[in-house]
Amino acid sequence: MPSNVKILGLLGLIPFILLAIHSIFVFDWFTPTQAKIAFVQYSAVILSFLGGIHWFQALTEPKNKHQIYVSMLPSIIGWASLLVFNIKITLLILSVSYLLILLYDKFTLTLPKHIVIEYTAMRLSLTSVVVISHVLIIAFG
Repeated sequence: MPSNVKILGLLGLIPFILLAIHSIFVFDWFTPTQAKIAFVQYSAVILSFLGGIHWFQALTEPKNKHQIYVSMLPSIIGWASLLVFNIKITLLILSVSYLLILLYDKFTLTLPKHIVIEYTAMRLSLTSVVVISHVLIIAFG
């Protein structure tokens, strides 16, 4: 996996970590409510991004007939989660969605084996931090 991909993945965690901390503790940046809203919005956007690899593969080398439809689910779920007006339910929906798309990645991607292994390992690390951030806000935010 190219180092710039790993760096971009890690940089993408910064809003999750900072907004989770800020939604639990009070700082002068935002109110805790504003931090939670920003967190949920960022989470929905990033979740929608995760369907892209399946969209590309479904167009170029489809593994199955439903992959193109599944590739749209993260965007739809991310958007729909913004319509739920209970922040804890929204966070639960988003965190479960991250785990489900990770599992789908693991069993569906047909990229070269070494790329799938590295990508899945990277996604597992990133997804763990993302889900923990969601859980922290659910529990303490």
